[in-house]
Amino acid sequence: MTTTASHHLSPAFPGRAPWGTAGKLRAWQQGAMEKYIQEQPRDFLAVATPGAGKTTFALTLASWLLHHHVVQQITVVAPTEHLKKQWAAAAARIGIKLDPDYSAGPLSKEYDGVAVTYAGVGVRPMLHRNRSEQRKTLVILDEIHHAGDSKSWGEACLEAFEPATRRLALTGTPFRSDTNPIPFVTYEEGNDGIRRSSADYTYGYGNALGDGVVRPVIFLSYSGNMRWRTKAGDEIAARLGEPMTKDAISQAWRTALDPRGDWMPNVLRAADQRLTEVRKAIPDAGGLVIASDQDSARSYAKLIREITGTKATVVLSDDAGASKRIDEFSENEDRWMVAVRMVSEGVDVPRLSVGVYATTISTPLFFAQAVGRFVRSRRRGETASVFLPTIPMLLGFANEMEVERDHVLDRPKKEGEEDPYAESEKEMDEANKQEDEDTGEQDMLPFEALESDAVFDRVMYNGAEFGMQAHPGSEEEQDYLGIPGLLEPDQVQMLLQKRQARQIAHSRKKPDEEADLLELPAERRPVVSHKELLELRKQLNTMVGAYVHQSGKPHGVIHTELRRVCGGPPSAEATAGQIRERIKKVQEWATRMR
Repeated sequence: MTTTASHHLSPAFPGRAPWGTAGKLRAWQQGAMEKYIQEQPRDFLAVATPGAGKTTFALTLASWLLHHHVVQQITVVAPTEHLKKQWAAAAARIGIKLDPDYSAGPLSKEYDGVAVTYAGVGVRPMLHRNRSEQRKTLVILDEIHHAGDSKSWGEACLEAFEPATRRLALTGTPFRSDTNPIPFVTYEEGNDGIRRSSADYTYGYGNALGDGVVRPVIFLSYSGNMRWRTKAGDEIAARLGEPMTKDAISQAWRTALDPRGDWMPNVLRAADQRLTEVRKAIPDAGGLVIASDQDSARSYAKLIREITGTKATVVLSDDAGASKRIDEFSENEDRWMVAVRMVSEGVDVPRLSVGVYATTISTPLFFAQAVGRFVRSRRRGETASVFLPTIPMLLGFANEMEVERDHVLDRPKKEGEEDPYAESEKEMDEANKQEDEDTGEQDMLPFEALESDAVFDRVMYNGAEFGMQAHPGSEEEQDYLGIPGLLEPDQVQMLLQKRQARQIAHSRKKPDEEADLLELPAERRPVVSHKELLELRKQLNTMVGAYVHQSGKPHGVIHTELRRVCGGPPSAEATAGQIRERIKKVQEWATRMR
């Protein structure tokens, strides 16, 4: 391998090559191989965006290490039962035989190694340590952040694979945001004294999009009026996307996802129209609804049957036939699959092009994993479309698709200062629970969903927002649902700009009495994204910090006084309007003292 070889390679797989069987490597895979072979490290961390081809890279490297007798056997550690079987199938296609059903004892000589789960290693770490000591072993740790899912799993991985000859760690999504070190990951201290994970090779979504390795993602968000009854018997009405408390956002969100309301049927109908448009150019394109729980999944499948006249494939995490159903859906040309969280990570169905985010999980890790199911590109020009509710945090994630993040071990906090990341920490812990486990959310916030409606809100693409609010079925909504399924990334941007310009011109011609919705372009609407909220919180903390020096009072005292005077919850839960009021108030105090 020469150092310039990667520059002469096409970045995309040839034709419709099955997963793990590409005839030649993509440029990033070749580059990562060259770096590894040149340096020959014991530990190597490759961070590559979902859909980029981490598995092909890992198996190609495994083949090279076996061929050159650097190692004698392979152990793949995957997050789920389905994924370990998927790894074994992919390895078999390039001549590496892995046993996905291994449990104990000597391995049959026909196999080159085993595929196991993190949970399996957690149960019997000494079994895998003995195997690693007996023969020179390459350990592939797929989605290595799972080694930190529980302290016992991390300790088990450390114990089991400390003797391994080589360790290859892979991840495709933002790392955990807690401060537990992940086994076999190198951390380097920056100039600010904070230790961050150090990847040996990184290939982000932005680079992959430019290379045509992944699809551009068009996010279509839907707002609407929600009404629900609290445990105390109070009836509350709110509009998705408007500033409200954390509990109110949660209950409005769950009201939208209730299959008995009008929001879900309208969004599923719109998503199916989008799928029909995409299938004009990509005949086998499929759709996936990611549901919160099994009851919702079954209800959504029933709605899809009513809307489309065809049956949806339902995948439940405790169903013994789940893996087989996913494989069958991957190979056939059915329109829709509905699944609970188990398909959020690693599951490979390249024909998935349209998604509906119908879960209340609101962590950057889970969101990135879920969107990763739709971005795998088979040929240039394919686009992905993901439908989601207008929840500020989700809009923030959608607008930050290209942001890379390292795992931070140390996060300094000034005395008395409110931590703007505290809520994200709790949410990340929630997403890292076992994927088929009940989150307990239903018990924490008991309520009764009464009614919901849907309003087309906006389209997000490449950090920009487009569209005018419109009723489902309207000409304005159809403009965006009808975007061609085959477009280059720059063509998507240009087309969205043209659609919005046309909508604005059309809106100006209508008399005011005909406008029954907020006729403002997406970027001028008052919905505040998660990113903007974070910036406002930082601005408030900066202002409070300046006032600390001026007044001599501690941070905590000033924050408490601001809450007393202005009202509202702590900064981490306050709305944009409440934070702006506090910024104005502290500015007013500072001016008086001059």
